[in-house]
Amino acid sequence: VQLQASGGGSVQPGQSLRLSCVASGRSFSDLSTGWFRQAPGKDREFVAALMLPGSATYYTDSVKGRFTISRDRAKNTVFPQMNSLKPEDTAIYYCAVAPRVIVSSAATSSSYDYWGQGTQVTVSS
Repeated sequence: VQLQASGGGSVQPGQSLRLSCVASGRSFSDLSTGWFRQAPGKDREFVAALMLPGSATYYTDSVKGRFTISRDRAKNTVFPQMNSLKPEDTAIYYCAVAPRVIVSSAATSSSYDYWGQGTQVTVSS
């Protein structure tokens, strides 16, 4: 499985971005997807997940109500829509997938088998 993340950029606080993660080699319908981010000097942290079965979604507390993750089956793409961005959202964002992820481990990076290359999001006035 190869993942290609894109959609990052530089925005002002309060603005929005929509990231995307395209998978090749396997359908997202067969995969649980996680998004993580890493800010300079900080550890990688969980942001959101779209889980199998049933496409349940999970978010870290700091993005609840602002970020929404969804999937386009036809394009084999997962989209985190990020609204009301804050400077503390500045980071490199990574998508990751695995065929089996236990819900209780959705926020653990080691639960995922394949990772994209990351896309930079910068929120600054």
